[in-house]
Amino acid sequence: MNRFSLFCGLAALILATSCSHKFSENMHRSISLSCTAPDFLKPGDRVALLSPSYYTPMENVEAASEVLRGWGFEPVIGPHVGNVHRGQYAGKPKARVSDLEWALQDTTIKAILCNRGGYGTIRLVNLLPPEDLSAHPKWLIGYSDITTLHEMETRAGVMSIHGTMGTHLAQTRGNDPSSTLLRDLLLGNIPAYEIPVHPENRPGQASGILVGGNLCTFTPILGSGADATLGDDIILFIEEVGEDMSHIDRLINMLVINGVFDRCKGVILGEFTDCKTNLGFGSVEEMICSYIPKGIPVLCGFPAGHDDVNLPLVMGAPVTMEVTEVGSTLAFNIPGSQVSVRAEEAVATPSQGGRSITQDKKQNRLVRNIDFQKHFQGIRR
Repeated sequence: MNRFSLFCGLAALILATSCSHKFSENMHRSISLSCTAPDFLKPGDRVALLSPSYYTPMENVEAASEVLRGWGFEPVIGPHVGNVHRGQYAGKPKARVSDLEWALQDTTIKAILCNRGGYGTIRLVNLLPPEDLSAHPKWLIGYSDITTLHEMETRAGVMSIHGTMGTHLAQTRGNDPSSTLLRDLLLGNIPAYEIPVHPENRPGQASGILVGGNLCTFTPILGSGADATLGDDIILFIEEVGEDMSHIDRLINMLVINGVFDRCKGVILGEFTDCKTNLGFGSVEEMICSYIPKGIPVLCGFPAGHDDVNLPLVMGAPVTMEVTEVGSTLAFNIPGSQVSVRAEEAVATPSQGGRSITQDKKQNRLVRNIDFQKHFQGIRR
C-alpha cells in the first residue's frame, strides 16, 4: 500500500468515525419540557372557532357555535374561517396564521376550538413565532392535522387539548361523551382515565410529559423547532387513520432513527382507524410494539383518534400511566378537580339522537390522507 492509499484510508476512517459520532449525538440530543396550563374557562367566556387546516362549511361552524353557546360560552368566528383556497384549504397560510394570532392576542378570548383538521398546519410552523404562543397561553383544542399546533404549543411551554373539534360538535350536538368530557375539562374537571386491558399492553408504570398525536403529522417535523418528541422524559401518544401498515412502519422507523423511543418513559397507542394490517403482523399495535425497547410500558387501545370516541388528552401535561394485567390508568398531574372516567363506558355510548356517530362518519370521515382525495364535507348534505 502506497502512502497516498494509506492517507486516503485513514481519512475515510476519521470521516466515518466523525459522522457516526455526530449521528449518534443527533439521535440522543434532548431538551427539557415544562408547560403552563392556561386558565380554565368560566361561563360567559369567549371561545374562538378557527380553521387552521382545511375549509369547513359555514353551516357546520354555526352549528358548533350553537353547542358552545349551549355550554354557556360565547362563540366568536375567526375572520378568515369562510375562506377557501385551492378548493379545500381554509385560506392561504398567512390568512390562517393571522386568525390564530388574532385569537391569541385578543385578551377576551379564552380558548381556541379548531373546526376540523385535514392538512395544512405544517405550512404554519415557520409563520407563527413560539413567543406568540407562550405570551398568550390559552387552551387550543383539536386533533389530526392540529397535532402540529399541539407540538408547537408544547415546545412554546403551553399545554393544549387533543380532543374533538367543531365539526364533531355539530354532528352530535355536543351530547356525546367525547364532547361533554371536553366541556368539563375546559371548566377545570380533569379526567383520570381507567382503560380496559388490551392484549398488546406491556405492564409497568411511567411518568413524563405527554406529547405526540397523529403519526403522519408529527413525524415530518422531527428535529425541527416544533418537535416536542425531543423532550428528555416523554410519554408518547400515537394514533393514525387510513394508512397502510407499510407506511406506518416507515414512520415508526423514522422515530427509531431519530431516537424518539430512547427518550420515552412510556407509550400510549390510540386508535388506528381503517389501517390495514400486513407485513405479517396481526395488528398495528403488535407491529409498533415490536420496535419499542423492552422495559417501556405500553398502554394500547386508548379511545382517542379518528374513530367514534375521542376522549380528551392534555398535551404538554405531566402524566402518570400505569399498565397492569387487569387494566390501565392515565392521570394528568395538573391543578383542577380530578374526575374518574371509565373509558369503556364512554366507548359503549357513542349514539346520539337515535343515529350512531359511526353512520355519520362512514359518510363523512375526517381523514388526513396523503393524496388529499377524500374531501371531508362535515355534516353538510
